[in-house]
Order: sequence, then C-alpha cells, then structure tokens
Amino acid sequence: MLTLDRRTALGMFAAMPMLAGGGASHALIPNAGAKLAAAARRQIGITVDYDPSYRSIDYPNGDVLRTSGVCSDVLIRAARDAWDIDLQTRVHEDMERAFAAYPSRREWGLTSPDANIDHRRVLNLETFLARQNARLPLPGARPFGGDAFDAPQPGDVLTWRLAAGARPHLGVVVDGPQRVRVAHNIGDGVHEEPLWMFKLHKPAGHYRWRV
Repeated sequence: MLTLDRRTALGMFAAMPMLAGGGASHALIPNAGAKLAAAARRQIGITVDYDPSYRSIDYPNGDVLRTSGVCSDVLIRAARDAWDIDLQTRVHEDMERAFAAYPSRREWGLTSPDANIDHRRVLNLETFLARQNARLPLPGARPFGGDAFDAPQPGDVLTWRLAAGARPHLGVVVDGPQRVRVAHNIGDGVHEEPLWMFKLHKPAGHYRWRV
C-alpha cells in the first residue's frame, strides 16, 4: 500500500484547483452534471413565482426568497446546492477583472460591476460561461427550432432568445441526450418541460461547464 508523508499530502492538497467563493473545481465532483440536474429539479414546487425586480442582496451567497426568482436563478441555485459554487462571486470577480468583456455598459449603461444583479442576467452568464471555455457549438444556423442543440446532457445550460421580443432565457437540462427535458422559470415558477416545447424560440447558447 502506498503511504504519503504529511508534507507530500499537504502539497497535493494545495495543488488542487479551487474556485473563487469556495469549493473545489467541479471537474473533481463525480457525476457533476447529474447533480446539477437534480438540484434544478428540486426547485420545482419551491420556486412558484417569477419576479424580475431589482433587489439588494447579500454578498457572497446572496439570494432572494426561493419562492420567487427569474430563469437565471435556476442555474445559480442549482450550482450552489449541487457544487457549492457561488456564481454571484464568480461572475462578480470576473467582471472586476474584465468588465469591458461583459455587455453591462452596452445593455444597461453600467460603468462598474453590481454584485446584486450581474450574475442574474442571462447575457452576463452567457459571457461568463464562454470565458470559462464552456460554450459548445450550435449545429447549423436555424432561425427557429428550440431543439437545435447537439445532444444536450444533464447539467448542460441552454439559452434562447424568446420569439416574443427576443428576451434572453435560460434553462438547465435535467434529462438527455434522448428525450431532452429542461428545468426553467419563464413566468410562473420553476417547471420541467421537454425541449421541443421551446421550438418557437431561437437557440442562443449551449454550455457544458467542466473547469
């Protein structure tokens, strides 16, 4: 049996990648996608309302009441519950490093990061995930067809531009790659629906975060 002395063991522990805001890199988490999917599903029946109002929240690990939220909160809460990853901290710290890479100035006229709201905006989450090399290619240019994603797996993040007004929307894949189902909050709390229900919306992004 291989044994490690105390110095070697401490060195190996120190070399493990850590995420800002606490928790090891989820590449080290077994079944990370399945765990994220399960955490998203557990929000069904808990988050029963949709409220896009601006709220001042704690930092780090800030949240509004879990009975309400927006589409992005499904991912934020699932990542916190399943992986011990605080996306509020991760997005805020990345925006402090590279504010110009984010759409906050163009879309909302901001001149600096705002930890109360930045991580809850789909456009910012798309930018953050792309900067983590998590973006997967969309298969072909199709103006409509919500099922136009390449074999989504549990834990994948999908985004769209809604047919009515092109508003950004986000969901977490909870079953797939066959008969793909998505947990999302589009207006009346978190629900799980088959991917084909999104067919009128324009696919915008497919992300599989494995850093």
